[in-house]
Amino acid sequence: MDKPKRKPIIGILGGVGSGKSTVAAEFAKLGCKVVDADKIAHDLLEKKSAKEKIVDLFGQTILNSAGKIDHRKLADVVFADADKLSSLNKIIHPLVLGRAEELIRQYNRQNEVKAIVLDMPLLVEVGWARRCDKLIFVDCKRQLRVDRAKKMGVFEENQLKIRENFQISLDNKANLTDNIIDNNSDFSALARQVTDIFSYIVSNG
Repeated sequence: MDKPKRKPIIGILGGVGSGKSTVAAEFAKLGCKVVDADKIAHDLLEKKSAKEKIVDLFGQTILNSAGKIDHRKLADVVFADADKLSSLNKIIHPLVLGRAEELIRQYNRQNEVKAIVLDMPLLVEVGWARRCDKLIFVDCKRQLRVDRAKKMGVFEENQLKIRENFQISLDNKANLTDNIIDNNSDFSALARQVTDIFSYIVSNG
């Protein structure tokens, strides 16, 4: 039996609220598998071992009435203090990256998978840009990103600024990439761009 060929790995970069997950979902429709770091991290927060370490660090105030970690309360604490964010990352990042590695190995064995997409907010910061065969930047005007974040009830403008202060600048990220997707108009324009980029990647892989 033929050994499955290693899949191209596509990394998605962009600011908070730029539409990275929407782009990843479009790649999924085209036969890609998505490694969603935020989902992995959320799942890990429910696991006893990680949860206990986080509660030991930050106290019971980050728990909701059901005794689970409240993601918004935790975010409010860590994004107000660089040392606390660093402490949380030391617990979560190795676990997220370990799970991402497992998923990459799993997807590489699946013949029907055409490529693997990494949807990781800190892709460059954790050194995973070098794992990617292609890097794509999702370009979106700041006000649009703020409006989307508010609409989803995620956070306000000042929180967006605080979060981005902990990340490499968007200009630097854009300069690292092979392709830029313009997400300043409608969804159909975004979908067309994803299809064009994907066609190029698979035909030149």
